[in-house]
Amino acid sequence: MNGPLVLIVDDEAEIRRALRLALEGRGYRVAAAASGEEAIAALEKARPEVVLLDLLMPGIGGLETCKRLRARWPVPIIVLSVMGQEHDKVAALDAGADDYLTKPFGFDELMARIRVAQRRAHALSGGDEPVYRSGELVLDLGRRSLSRGGSEIHLTPIEYEVLKYLAVHAGRVVTHHMLLHAVWGPEYNGDTQVLRYTITQLRKKLGDSAAQPRHLVTETGIGYRLLLDA
Repeated sequence: MNGPLVLIVDDEAEIRRALRLALEGRGYRVAAAASGEEAIAALEKARPEVVLLDLLMPGIGGLETCKRLRARWPVPIIVLSVMGQEHDKVAALDAGADDYLTKPFGFDELMARIRVAQRRAHALSGGDEPVYRSGELVLDLGRRSLSRGGSEIHLTPIEYEVLKYLAVHAGRVVTHHMLLHAVWGPEYNGDTQVLRYTITQLRKKLGDSAAQPRHLVTETGIGYRLLLDA
């Protein structure tokens, strides 16, 4: 089998087995680890395209494992956990996770999240500035432009940087902290008012709606997710 390699990190053997069967049935290769220490060793031995990571594990624990994996290799990390509270998700995303699914979950949804993570990783590894599309919207990072149906949409420098950050992390939940730190700087951490105002202005220019979003989804209490075409 020559498919992409996925590393499963979970201390429950039954879950590792179920995920392995589902992934191998869809053409993926699988490596498995039962602890954070095993996961770090596996990452050094092989270079997986995606990591599926549980949070509740013996040893160094899921959050610390996430931080150490992220420091070693820019691999997409999807957290799979029974811990579904907002603060759990925020902590995992701030630790470097790319996505978060609460157990139990459907395998079709998991496969979709894996495909999104792979597309994002491939886009980031390319040499040229990518072009992102969502319906008629086109964000061209090389030209620093946003257009709809061929007509350019004016963005302020801050609006452009917010949209660019969301596009580079498309399909991933981006926390308020991540956006504020990346666009405004660490001195703005916690200032969600300026962020919400910018998001409101962006939605108007994207022709989007917070109630029925086509492009920019609010993850309540956590942050935002930009939806782009496959």
